Amino acid sequence: MNKVSAGAAEAVADITDGASLAVGGFGLSGVPEVLVRALYAQGADGLKVVSNNCGVDGRGLGVLLAAGRVARVTGSYVGENKEFARQYLSGELEVELVPQGTLAERLRAGGAGIPAFYTPAGVGTQVERGGLPWRHAADGSVAVASPPKETRDFDGRTYVLEHGITTDFALVRAWRGDSHGNLVFRRAAANFNPLAAMAGRITVAEVEELVEPGELSPEEVHLPGIFVQRVVALTTEEAADKRVERLSISASPTRGTVRP
Repeated sequence: MNKVSAGAAEAVADITDGASLAVGGFGLSGVPEVLVRALYAQGADGLKVVSNNCGVDGRGLGVLLAAGRVARVTGSYVGENKEFARQYLSGELEVELVPQGTLAERLRAGGAGIPAFYTPAGVGTQVERGGLPWRHAADGSVAVASPPKETRDFDGRTYVLEHGITTDFALVRAWRGDSHGNLVFRRAAANFNPLAAMAGRITVAEVEELVEPGELSPEEVHLPGIFVQRVVALTTEEAADKRVERLSISASPTRGTVRP
């Protein structure tokens, strides 16, 4: 039951070229930075990534993207990653954009063993009809487009069929975890991490605080260890290395101070 790896390098050593990855995080919140950097050092290429977004230039999945090691992205937000946009528009990267709630449910469904489900999101749009550009040609034309999707009516309303997502591996970040793989996520980092972890056949979790089995009460566990195969304990410095895409400040209405 001890799932603790010796380090991040060991935990990602068997990720091969062309592997599919579900990666947690939203923007830069809850991104498994240490595992991503270890994967960059490991050298796997042609990766097919499923993640809400692809980091930013120089952080998160943006590190792998800038190195040309990502072949395909399934996500819902390009964000402010200029390299992501450049590779997509130039035809270097295949991108499947998915409504955000649909992406979350596709990951959850895959992890729960549900092959497909119907949703009203995207009905009457190119999500249903197809034709969304997945890959551009060098001249800017559409080289690969999304196919049309099956629809069905329930109680007089039309729904579109979406397929669950499973991946070869998943990389996630948790606030606390034990050696059995039970995980607790903190605040905004609870975003796509539990869902990505469910979708991976082999899930690797980096944890800011590793505790002994039994220290986490069942009520506080967000993701049971059945979904996690490897745990990497972060150092104090690694756990404290947290960035945001944009820092905004505002004056306190009561004290006139400035707060992040």
